[in-house]
Amino acid sequence: MKKLDSLRAHLLASVPEIRNSPELMEIFVDKGDVAVRAGSLSFEYSYTASVWVQDYTGKVDNLLVPILAWIAANQPELFEKGQRKPFTFESELLDAETCDITISIDLTELVRVEQQPNGLKVTHLSEPVMNDAFASVPTGTNLWAGLIEDGTGMVEIVTR
Repeated sequence: MKKLDSLRAHLLASVPEIRNSPELMEIFVDKGDVAVRAGSLSFEYSYTASVWVQDYTGKVDNLLVPILAWIAANQPELFEKGQRKPFTFESELLDAETCDITISIDLTELVRVEQQPNGLKVTHLSEPVMNDAFASVPTGTNLWAGLIEDGTGMVEIVTR
């Protein structure tokens, strides 16, 4: 599962407390499954990745924001969910400056398996690029949020 390695590398590079004490972080699969279709060995991993950081002394925002950035690049559809909740977390406050925190992220990975003359070729596919249909509108804008009158008869676009 390549996304776990990618997430680990990203957090080591982005969070100084983890970079300075990598032994305080564990990443593991809490639960997972594999989906297949008849007639193909290609499959999809679907799993909950758990990031457990012990004795974390930094600001929680400094951990969560890099995770959000990683999700935006590696599992962007989590930002598209109607609930707008790309992950969950639990935290145990150990004292006024230290906590243990567990972040749970539901991830998927597509894996193509192809027959080659000398065996099977296994390829982990990249996430699809989410292109916005309207080039001048920032990605993630809810176009259905509506239009409002500004009092002068002019219409103003409202986004959230």
